[in-house]
Amino acid sequence: MVEEKVILVNEKDEKIGLMPKLEAHEKGLLHRAFSVFVINHKNELMLQKRALHKYHSPGLWTNTCCSHQRDSETSLEAGRRRLQEEMGFVTDLEESISFIYKAPFDNGLTEHEFDHVLIGNYEENPKINEEEVVEWKWMSLEAVSESIKLNPELYTVWFKIIFEKYYNHIIA
Repeated sequence: MVEEKVILVNEKDEKIGLMPKLEAHEKGLLHRAFSVFVINHKNELMLQKRALHKYHSPGLWTNTCCSHQRDSETSLEAGRRRLQEEMGFVTDLEESISFIYKAPFDNGLTEHEFDHVLIGNYEENPKINEEEVVEWKWMSLEAVSESIKLNPELYTVWFKIIFEKYYNHIIA
């Protein structure tokens, strides 16, 4: 298996190099990432619960899917690829907001990402890849916001940051 590399970027999202994913997270270096939010006609967000064997944040609820762009791959291409790999479907995506965040984990790793939020619409049930996802559900945006306030320990650190930015963006 080829080691996945991330695209190191500066604060303007300009590529400055490539690095193995784990090394970038160990060093906390800024790299490009994306987060997919799939929403249905009821304005509900599709959430996934991460597989229990993941090296960080196992068993926590998070957005529909997220990952890192590959070298020479656009955010939209990467989002469609990862949506298929994790959730078993593809839908049209569009770029929404992007921003930088930094979030350390208890295991010594740090997410330091220039994150591109991608939005898509879908009405069907996913065909989850059980190596990546153990559960999924639809939740209204208001219910997600309230649940994060009441039970923040159930959600990934990045999802709490990204959801707040996205939610504030759409209700502004």
